[in-house]
Amino acid sequence: MGGFLLLIVLFILLIITIVFLIIWAITKKKAYGKAILYFWGGIFTLYFAMYALHLINSKKVLEKQDFYGHYTIDRNYFSGKQADWQYDNFRFEIRENDSIYFYVTDGPDIMETYKGKISTLAPYKSARLVIKMEEPNHHILTTNPTIYRESWDFFMVFNSPKFSNMYFRKGKWTKID
Repeated sequence: MGGFLLLIVLFILLIITIVFLIIWAITKKKAYGKAILYFWGGIFTLYFAMYALHLINSKKVLEKQDFYGHYTIDRNYFSGKQADWQYDNFRFEIRENDSIYFYVTDGPDIMETYKGKISTLAPYKSARLVIKMEEPNHHILTTNPTIYRESWDFFMVFNSPKFSNMYFRKGKWTKID
């Protein structure tokens, strides 16, 4: 249906252009030539503006290498004492050798490390993260994360049986002021 509608619109634009060309050829007035230029200039400007808006508003398509990096609790999503406590006590990193290291921390100090492997599934256009942890496992990593894509970024939500949803975003850990 979309292709047929596009052909109809292009046909109408072509007819309007031909009418202006005929009038311009008969009258020899520059105004009709300028009208054709403004008409097509407006159409191209509108097209490129719509394309730019599409790029800005479309969600990021994730590939496996997008997951590599350090992750911390996203304190901007839910702020407060609980988010600050989670930020100081949990973080993880995914390395390029497809390994994941989940850290239980006390601020900058790592108290425990849980290791595992990652892989991705791509049943759709964007990749999904699959985590396989070694035993013993941490309760936060008992399920795969839900990935929420944004225009330029993404974040992961782990469903912890003890803390409910935990929001992680890519970024290095820094001390809270």
